[in-house]
Amino acid sequence: MKNLESILVSPHLTLREAIDVIDRSGLQIAIVVDEQRHVLGTLTDGDIRRALLRQLSMSAAVSEVMQRSPQTALASASREEVLARMESRRILHIPLVDEQNRIVGIQTLRDLVFSRRKDNAVLLMAGGFGRRLQPLTSDCPKPLLSVGGKPILEIIIENFVTAGFYRYFISTHYHSEMVRERIGDGKRWNIDIQYVHEEEPLGTGGALGLLPKDQIREPMFMMNGDLLTNLDFNKLLDFHNSHEGVATVCVREYEHRVPFGVIDSDGLHISSMVEKPTYHYFINAGIYMLAPEIPQSVECGRCVDLPTLLQQQMAANKSVNMFPVHEYWLDIGQMEDFQRAQREVSGVFDV
Repeated sequence: MKNLESILVSPHLTLREAIDVIDRSGLQIAIVVDEQRHVLGTLTDGDIRRALLRQLSMSAAVSEVMQRSPQTALASASREEVLARMESRRILHIPLVDEQNRIVGIQTLRDLVFSRRKDNAVLLMAGGFGRRLQPLTSDCPKPLLSVGGKPILEIIIENFVTAGFYRYFISTHYHSEMVRERIGDGKRWNIDIQYVHEEEPLGTGGALGLLPKDQIREPMFMMNGDLLTNLDFNKLLDFHNSHEGVATVCVREYEHRVPFGVIDSDGLHISSMVEKPTYHYFINAGIYMLAPEIPQSVECGRCVDLPTLLQQQMAANKSVNMFPVHEYWLDIGQMEDFQRAQREVSGVFDV
């Protein structure tokens, strides 16, 4: 297999280096081998996300995170045997080995099964004013701002189309006619696009109440229309489907460095002193998977923010999960973000 060498890694490699290997190969997996090419383990996107959730350092060794007892198949096994094992174990890749457990190839589920179009709907939020990007947004809605010669919203749609999704809703408010005119009904991408219009801003969750409820039967995507990311949306869908929960919120690690010494105290007495500490948080990345019951719960015309809806679900003992995003991600909220997008887009997207 021509891509095999590109996914073989040493157990001593760092997670940061392993992410580069996984991203470059496009196979979503790395095979951990020793010098004789014996399979020691596997490392997937999911393994790395779980490590991030444990706040493991990106300089940690692959051996700390890898799956040490991966599923493998003999290279002599039939296609039917390999497919049956992958489907029963719900895995996307399986290393092919010889009798001595040395790697000789890899089989992917996508190679074995024809890609199918997915029925999950995608709601893209494109109604904001984009005030922090004025004067660029004075006469243009932010999702239509051009990055690398293409509107942000088109880049988002094309990423979803590539992933196999064909049912779209676009929420509009500010300069809605410009969005409709530019994006159209989706025929040029062979997809279906419907619009829901907010006469007045309804908050980040209010557009859910405008959706045709009878058309939301599967978990749906919801994403801000001003984000650039090369996240694999099928990974997010697989994660959501494999974890019980009414919603999955994509999160991004955020680092905050305090430029001063921080002092904790007990009354007048200093209990600790830390010089210029760094704190790590998970922030909302503006990409969601929602079970149908969430849009079903929002009345038409209700003004509500999505975090409020999710808090209500959690108060009702419903699970809301988070999905760490380590891929390229940029929230184009301010002028410096827009300028950064212009510099970086050609290296990340096909524009």
